[in-house]
Amino acid sequence: MKKAVGEQELAVLRYVAEHGPATVGEVAERFGEPQGLARSTILTVMERLRLKGHLTRHKVEGVFQYSSPVPASELLRGVVGEFVQRTLSGSLSPFVTYLAEADDVSEEELQQLQDVVARLQSRKQRKE
Repeated sequence: MKKAVGEQELAVLRYVAEHGPATVGEVAERFGEPQGLARSTILTVMERLRLKGHLTRHKVEGVFQYSSPVPASELLRGVVGEFVQRTLSGSLSPFVTYLAEADDVSEEELQQLQDVVARLQSRKQRKE
């Protein structure tokens, strides 16, 4: 089981998952500088993520390139699952209530939610 990540680690991990493989220098320049983060901070965060098992690295032409072993979509699914388990004690009800009361759900997001509900209903009917 991989260790949990903090907010800053998650931001760097998402960037690498979406744009990787990438070197520390590339992440520092394209992600860190706009955030006001020094190269040394990016290096520290990326190495912590690697030691926790969230990033891998390979040497290419003398420079380490880091990448996420899972696609960004799977990464986010895991983070949400971890949040539900750790923060909501495994209950989806508070999360669903939050979504139902959210004012800023786009039409695209609403369609995605409807698709998810349809898949859940279909799966439940197959089990019965």
